[in-house]
Amino acid sequence: MTSTTAGRATRRPAAPRPGGTAGWHAGATTVVWGTSIIVAAAWLHGGELQTLFSSGPAALESLGRIAGLVAANLLLYQVLLMARVPVFERGFGRDALTRAHRLTGFWSFWLMLTHVTLVTLGYATTAGVGVLPQLWTFIVTYPGMLLATAGLTLLIAVVVLSIRATRRRLRYESWHLLHLYAYLGIGLAIPHQLWSGADFLVSTAMTVYWWTLWSVALGCVIVFRLVVPAVLSARHGLRVAAVEPDGARGVAVLLEGRGLDRLRALAGQHFVFRFLDGPGWTRGHPFSLAVAPGGDRFALAVRLVGDGTTRLAQLRPGTRVLVEGPYGAMTGNARTGGRLLMLGAGAGVAPLVALLQAEAWGWGEATLVTRDHHPDDALLTGPITELVRTRGLRWFRLDGPRTAVGPSWLPTAFETWSGRDILLDMAGKPVRGHDIYLCGPPPWMEAVRADLAALHVPAARIHYESFTI
Repeated sequence: MTSTTAGRATRRPAAPRPGGTAGWHAGATTVVWGTSIIVAAAWLHGGELQTLFSSGPAALESLGRIAGLVAANLLLYQVLLMARVPVFERGFGRDALTRAHRLTGFWSFWLMLTHVTLVTLGYATTAGVGVLPQLWTFIVTYPGMLLATAGLTLLIAVVVLSIRATRRRLRYESWHLLHLYAYLGIGLAIPHQLWSGADFLVSTAMTVYWWTLWSVALGCVIVFRLVVPAVLSARHGLRVAAVEPDGARGVAVLLEGRGLDRLRALAGQHFVFRFLDGPGWTRGHPFSLAVAPGGDRFALAVRLVGDGTTRLAQLRPGTRVLVEGPYGAMTGNARTGGRLLMLGAGAGVAPLVALLQAEAWGWGEATLVTRDHHPDDALLTGPITELVRTRGLRWFRLDGPRTAVGPSWLPTAFETWSGRDILLDMAGKPVRGHDIYLCGPPPWMEAVRADLAALHVPAARIHYESFTI
């Protein structure tokens, strides 16, 4: 990794799109609330509110139907929120989308089980039969129920594998591949909803609405996950230019292509890359730009932590690269003040270095805090040193094993310190007057944010994103 571009940019790039984040956020929020209101209207239209207050099985069925409607709506969000739809990407940001994806996944699952349980109990009570015989009747006689049962089985498996205790036992690559079966489960559940769901068939308008909505969702997946990346990759011809060691457990990957400025990427953003180097190329890797974008080259700083990243050390120059993006809202456009405080752990330093190169700040007005388990693991030391020399960056290194008794984002050498005192000491000025950028593992960022909150730093001044689902 060379440092020749480290001090190049001294002014903030213009916002890449008109309207700003507020406009995109308003549009995304309107979509979410609009579909939610229609769900409530569909349930009320069928007189379910009155039925809910009645006694007996009718009330169970009414509750089961609203649970099914909300579950269907959340399943729709499951697809749309991770389909790279621009209105959601720009309106909510990657961190909010990944958290929403996880929450909607679990809530849709439990509401789906609630729907099945309540409707089965209601029908069984009315018919005077057992719950299991009634459930079997649903499965073998109702249109689409066999497919829905298979879909629910897949979703149960995915939810079990997505519990954090279970995920820690799996390789990330294995979990990610199994996680994709959730989309197959959703696809198998849709026919039952559209063919036999009473609230989906209550009127011609509602039938058309739901068919149109799911068709749009499918279209978004095809367009934004397949067509757009294919077009971008063909247009820009991205290839590996060089791979060099960076630290004891990292590599710097230099990519080159045609007209990369037309991607309008900003420092702090990330792309999803697929390297066409053999089996496993279909798995996408989200990497932030490690150097402020400019010209026809991108630079990545990668920590080698698993099969998916270790293989990057063997990439050969000329290897073709498929690209999706740019994504992310952790850019200079989020700044609200003058001074900068950047805190990065491990590979999380990459977008922070790119931001420091691209943003405007005076001598000594920017502070970078890096955290690595071992000093030799540090990435991008060359560009950081160049920023220290040419622009007066203040650089603090918090290296060493994680403390078990002090703030969890600090190493053992600082276990007797308060996290708040460390932040005040490193910032050199009141922390509340800084724009603060965080990038690292989610638990590490949460620990830092807890100390920032204790210092009464406004949430609008704390900028961070996470790729973890």
